[in-house]
This record gives sequence, structure tokens and C-alpha cells, in this order.
Amino acid sequence: MSLTSDPPIGPPLKPSADPPADPPAEKAAGPADNEALTVVPVRHPWRWVAIAATAVLLAQFLNGLITNPGWEWDVFAQFFTAPTILKAVWITLQLTLYGTAIGFALGIVLAFMRLSASVFLRTVAYGYIWAFRSIPLIVQLLFWFNLAYLYKELQFGIPFGPGFFAFDTMNLVGATSAAVLGLALHQAAYAAEIVRGGVLAVDGGQLEAAAALGIPKLRQLRRIVLPQAMRSILPNAANEIISLFKGTSIVSVMAIGELFYQVQVVYGRNGRVVPLLMVATVWYILLTTALSVLQHYVERHYAKGAVR
Repeated sequence: MSLTSDPPIGPPLKPSADPPADPPAEKAAGPADNEALTVVPVRHPWRWVAIAATAVLLAQFLNGLITNPGWEWDVFAQFFTAPTILKAVWITLQLTLYGTAIGFALGIVLAFMRLSASVFLRTVAYGYIWAFRSIPLIVQLLFWFNLAYLYKELQFGIPFGPGFFAFDTMNLVGATSAAVLGLALHQAAYAAEIVRGGVLAVDGGQLEAAAALGIPKLRQLRRIVLPQAMRSILPNAANEIISLFKGTSIVSVMAIGELFYQVQVVYGRNGRVVPLLMVATVWYILLTTALSVLQHYVERHYAKGAVR
């Protein structure tokens, strides 16, 4: 029975024997079509312009360095390995070694004083760091060099009481001793902040876990904190050591025969300023490069197991 009032208009359609054709699919790209594509690299014309300009400037600098007679490379070769220069290099290395060893030893103490729970120790350490970072190094060196002017002797005994024995500061603190003392105390202020930053970089949860396992404090510091902190300490510490090595030239104001002072003495006699300055420059570059190579291997040692 029809549900509509209109009658059917024609005979019903018969189903077709053939299924309807599918819509035309897109032709898949084959290997031949991919090979026909042309890959054009991104072009950087201004990069090549910058490379060419830099290469030209570098070539001009090297050409002038080699051909300009004002450099006097024969004089440079004559004095580069002179006994007086080699002795001055050794004194420079000694000042760097002593200043670094004493400075970082004191800097570690100051760093842990700043990390202490004691307000008094934190205040004293902060005051030291503030003072020695604020006063220029040359002023500190001259102060220690003239220590005998302020204190004729140093006494050791009961505080604010009688002294048991004393030292004459005139004979106790000479030029070299004052230089080492000034460099070390100046370096300690920066070393303290470097060490403190490295210790703070270690996750505190590791110390909590170590304390829960009953590991003593000293062993936590030696086996857990410092090996991880060294990864943060080493790059900044190496920069400070290199800066100290070059900063030893400032002790020339105290007439200490380090590298820069000895170069000044030599060119003050023969008037060959430029080649003698190049002698000092090349020695500084060589020794700084050696320190940088040493830094690389030490950093690689402490980076074992680190995720890069």
C-alpha cells in the first residue's frame, strides 16, 4: 500500500548488472616523476660577500705582518729565547701558580662560609668578597708592597694581650711576596663566587638522599657534590686562571722581573719597542693556548657520564 496519494509514474527501475564506476583516482607519483624534480639549494649571496670581504682583510693583515719591515722579525727571533726572557717567563708562571693555588684554596673556604647557616660567617665572607672585588688589583699590590710603612712588625700571642714572638715586616714581605699575596687574595674573591655557583648548581635532592642513606657530610661533599660541581666550576675557573696569568704583568709596577717588565727593560735599552712587545705577546699566546688545552682535557674528564 502506498504511503502517498500520488500514484507511481513509471515502472520501477531494474538494478544494473554492472557496479557504478569509481571516481578517477589521482595518479600516484612514481620514481620517474621524483627524479624529474629539480632541487634548488637555498642561496645566500650576502654570506659569500661577507666571506670574501673577511678573506681579503685577513690576507691584507697577514701580508702586512710578513712584509712590513717595522715588525723587525729578526730582532724578535733574537730575543724570543734569550735567557733573560726565559727567566722572566718562569717568574710569570711561578706567580700564576702560587696565586692560583693560594687563591682557590682560600676561595673554597670563603665559598662554604657563604653557604653556611651562620649569619656571621656569611657576612664576613660577603664583606671580603665585596671589598676585594671593589678595590683595583694595582691598589692592592701597592698596599701589600708598602705594608711595612703601616706595620713595622707583626706579633703573635694573646689577642689584645701580650705577644709571644714578632716578625719584622720589612724583611718578611718583599716585592715577590707582596705580589703573590696581592694576586692570591684578589683571586680568592672571584674563586669563592665560582665555587659557590658550582655547588649551588648541584641538585639538593641528591644531598637529601645521601643524608637519608647515612653518608657522612664530608663524604657527600667529596664524592657527590664536588664531582658534579666541577662541571660548572671548571670553565669559569679556567677563565680566571688565564686572566691571572695575563694579569701578572701588572706587578711590573713593583719592579719584579716578570715577562712584561723584562721586555720593558730590554726595549728601554735598545729602543726596539715593537719586536719586544711581540716577544711578550707570542709568549702569552703560547702559554694561554697550553692552559686552554689543559682545560679541555680536565673538562672532558669530569664530563664522563654527563648528558650533552
